Amino acid sequence: MTHDSHEVDAALAGLARAHGVATEYQDWHGRRVPVPRETIVAVLDALGVGGDGHGGRLVDVPRRWGFMAQLYSVRSAASWGLGDLRDLADLAAWSGALGAGFILINPLHAGEPVAPIRPSPYLPSSRRFVSPLYLRVEDVPGHADLPPGDRARIDELAAPLRARNRTVDPLDRDAVWAAKGAALELIHRRARSPGRPDRRYSTYRAEEGAALTGYATWCALAEEHGADWREWPAPLRDPRSPAVAAERDRLAERVDFHAWLQWLLHEQLAGAQRAARAAGMPIGVIHDLAVGVHPGGADAWLFQEVLAGGVTVGAPPDEFNQRGQDWGQPPWHPGRLAAARYEPYRELLAASLRAAGGLRVDHVLGLFRQWWVPAGASPAEGTYVRCDHEAMTGLLTAEAAKAGAYVIGEDLGVVEPWVRDYLPSRGIYGTSMLWFERDGRGAPRPPEAWRPACLATVATHDLPPIAGFLAGDHIELRARLGLLTRPEAEEWDDHRAQLAGWSAMLTSLGLTDRPDLAAHVPETTVALHAFLARTPARLIGVSLADAVGERRTQNQPGTVDEYPNWRIPLAGADGRPVLVDDLAADPRVRAAIAPVQAVTRL
Repeated sequence: MTHDSHEVDAALAGLARAHGVATEYQDWHGRRVPVPRETIVAVLDALGVGGDGHGGRLVDVPRRWGFMAQLYSVRSAASWGLGDLRDLADLAAWSGALGAGFILINPLHAGEPVAPIRPSPYLPSSRRFVSPLYLRVEDVPGHADLPPGDRARIDELAAPLRARNRTVDPLDRDAVWAAKGAALELIHRRARSPGRPDRRYSTYRAEEGAALTGYATWCALAEEHGADWREWPAPLRDPRSPAVAAERDRLAERVDFHAWLQWLLHEQLAGAQRAARAAGMPIGVIHDLAVGVHPGGADAWLFQEVLAGGVTVGAPPDEFNQRGQDWGQPPWHPGRLAAARYEPYRELLAASLRAAGGLRVDHVLGLFRQWWVPAGASPAEGTYVRCDHEAMTGLLTAEAAKAGAYVIGEDLGVVEPWVRDYLPSRGIYGTSMLWFERDGRGAPRPPEAWRPACLATVATHDLPPIAGFLAGDHIELRARLGLLTRPEAEEWDDHRAQLAGWSAMLTSLGLTDRPDLAAHVPETTVALHAFLARTPARLIGVSLADAVGERRTQNQPGTVDEYPNWRIPLAGADGRPVLVDDLAADPRVRAAIAPVQAVTRL
């Protein structure tokens, strides 16, 4: 199959198929009659679906910039040890007032309901539902009506976690959930007591139906049997078994509690998006969709019939992960997912887009082909398995169109060349990262040569922020952990050559006169964002970590506990914690965003 430019209406056809609209028919002579494009667009419009031929919102963007943040790391004085959805709303309101068009955050997917809770937002229990760690307890309906003694108890639970907000100690999700869970159970007992029905919650449960009940049942069972369904008693491993139905009845109160938590999250997520739009953001909150789920979690239990067994998804060796990666996640089985009419995937997308202005799809290449690693093999011993990319991207853009949301695909790494042309033809932005953007000679790609249809950033969460990258922290860390496949000296030689190239590029553009970028981090940070502003990229992302001068990386691929992945609270250049409350007065933040403010101001 070819993938050239004459397939201008392939996306429209995919959108039509997703909504049951015929693009051709047989007439009374048995001849094939194509439906006029204008008819298809008009019918899709009548159905409330954007029919611009892309299925997405690519053509609708003037240039926008926004902050990128790992929400759990961005705390306020009122947080319970982790950044939460009130912090997100406040962050959106503050940055919207500065002219930001969006705020891109890490996946908020649900983790385990019992300790230990895995810290990685990219290895969740469920992508369909949300982690209650992100709830702000004080915003829960019923909190204000609690008796004084109960409210005092909740304050006692919060106090030690709030004290940790002023430290840079590793984030402790287990401690946070122990306190929040106790507080939420206290509110739930009173809010859900007999004679106090809540119509909004009842409506939500009815709308979510079997998916919510199934997830809440897994949570209740996990509290008794552990968070890996593969280790449960055999009768409970089938979510449709009579044994599970009996346990659901026995654990009805706990099932209701976990369903109620999802309703609270639904409400607070919607509140954060409203705050973003009220602050003037044309896009608002962009959520992040992880590649997959933990094999022992809720989604793997509920959807085991459409997942492939005996293999996990990963990535082949590349420049920054030279041993390859195994993400430990079971892939969709292409044939079984198709036989299920892609319904689990479609429901996942619809839920992810419900309170979002956009959706970032991590490793969007997985919609085209996936690197499958057999059990017991190394990541380098995997192979690619093709997916039906027309169906996968068609459903993605169809759901985005219904939600009025933008789609960004993270297309870094080993990419087939035609894919980067295919994505914008379907209304999906790509991702261009400054440190990876090089021309055919390996030199920094000049700004005018960047692609317009992308989110342009300096780095990602898998690399250090600017301060750490300039210092070569990623080389030192990988060398110490034995993750390099070539001599460390070669890594340093390449790093110095790369920085020299960027110094020359920035100097030639008049963005800096400092040959030693690492010795002048604040100025280099401004210069790098000024460079992004010179590119034609329609979306520009500014890492909040870069803006405040943070040096530590959030995640080192290829490690679990060897490095405190996903547990690094936001801190400034002086090593002190930076809270949401501190951002407005931080001159480094203002300086870092000034170049992108200038080019995106309406």
